[in-house]
Amino acid sequence: MKVTQEVLPDSQVGLEIEIPADLSQKTYDQVLSKMMRTVNVPGFRKGKVPKQVFLQRVGLTQFKAAVIEELVQNAVDKAIKQEEIDAIGNYQLKSGFEELIGQYEPGQPITIQASVDVPPRVTLKTYKGLSVQAEEILPDPDRVDSTLAQYQNNLATLVPIEDRPAQAGDVAVIDFVGKVQTESGEFEEFQGGSGTDFQVELEEGRFIPGFVEGIIGMALDEAKDVEIPFPDDYSQRDLAGKPAVFSITLKEIKEKELPELDDDFAQEISEFETIEALRASLTERYQEEADDKTKANKDAALIEALVEHLEAEIPNTLVQKEVDFLLTQTIMQLSRQGIDVNKMLTRELVDSMRQRTRPEAIDRLRRTLALGEVAKQEGIKIEEEALQEKIKEAMAEVEDPSQIDPDRLKQVLTEELLQEKILAWLEEANTVELVPEGTLQKEAIADEADAIEAAVEANASDGDAIEVEATEVDADADAVAEEETAKASKAKDS
Repeated sequence: MKVTQEVLPDSQVGLEIEIPADLSQKTYDQVLSKMMRTVNVPGFRKGKVPKQVFLQRVGLTQFKAAVIEELVQNAVDKAIKQEEIDAIGNYQLKSGFEELIGQYEPGQPITIQASVDVPPRVTLKTYKGLSVQAEEILPDPDRVDSTLAQYQNNLATLVPIEDRPAQAGDVAVIDFVGKVQTESGEFEEFQGGSGTDFQVELEEGRFIPGFVEGIIGMALDEAKDVEIPFPDDYSQRDLAGKPAVFSITLKEIKEKELPELDDDFAQEISEFETIEALRASLTERYQEEADDKTKANKDAALIEALVEHLEAEIPNTLVQKEVDFLLTQTIMQLSRQGIDVNKMLTRELVDSMRQRTRPEAIDRLRRTLALGEVAKQEGIKIEEEALQEKIKEAMAEVEDPSQIDPDRLKQVLTEELLQEKILAWLEEANTVELVPEGTLQKEAIADEADAIEAAVEANASDGDAIEVEATEVDADADAVAEEETAKASKAKDS
């Protein structure tokens, strides 16, 4: 079978396939035999329908369409195998299908045009000697103390208070009735706006702004109306931005009595014997978290620099596959949040999600291709022993190993280990300068501001040209408007 190849954009190969007469006839006979065995015609047993009766029943055009469909599929499959093309995804028929139906005659040669996606041709112009910057993340020096303070707060004992007003940090027990202003100006109770023996911590950020502040300073058994509006961005849209009044009665005041930060405290909340050991453990954990974030920043900076030197035309088949993967991940996440995705996902929404996801899919593919090319050029591979050890560790953490697909697990861990080795190699072969956290973000904002300023200045310097163009546009618009008015008038008269 004669096949002519043509290199096309976006990692496609064009195929011109001259289908010989014998394959044309063979496919015709196969499709005819198959369809005649399955068609039902009154007065004839299945499989015993005469050819002419069958063709009249099915229709010659419909039958030839079935033959062409089978013929094209067989021809493309044979061409891919014959030419040893590493095709991915399905073929795309470039010839007009209706035109092929009109041209086709059983036992006669026919030429078709098709294309197939192939793995992208990847070129990395450079991947050694690069210089990049990455933000260094340092642990918050106050985080250990704030964590211990939170544990203290959780273990606090509530002591009733009777000799002073409520103050910040207390726990208050209240009855309250909330009313919201309606369109008529009257205040009416609303659903969920009342409570009895309701316990509230008098801390900033609890409830809507002004509620806690209204309780602070109240005396025991005091009743008070607190007038506060709901925030404009309140989650219940029917209440957002509306004035409200809460009638509050303070029934109890309780003060938090915090436990001492001593060895007994450490033993109660952890496996450590001393408070010093607990502090050391928290310090080490937060340092590891900061180091992990710093490493992630270094990896991201190296990959970003790598991708800038990548030349690759990514075939649509791979992009669609990556879009499908990201879409599936999003849907699974929504399902885990208790959202009924079957009700939420319309065809229009899915199409919109696909469009929004496409740039991310392409970015992910470019990163994968860049890293893969480094591994290919440098011969970076993972050792089977290391992979098996990783699989063993992963399986040990699973409650029910029977629920794990071993092939999928092996694939995921192989990719993970390989990426770790590639990134480690890149860090050795390139220079990564660590800069303080927030530095690069500020630079990005400054660069964007400079670009906007430059654009404004360019527009200002071109003011005369812009004014002339605007005048011409206005003149054109007036001419078009007059023409449309004339057309409308003529149509009305007719």
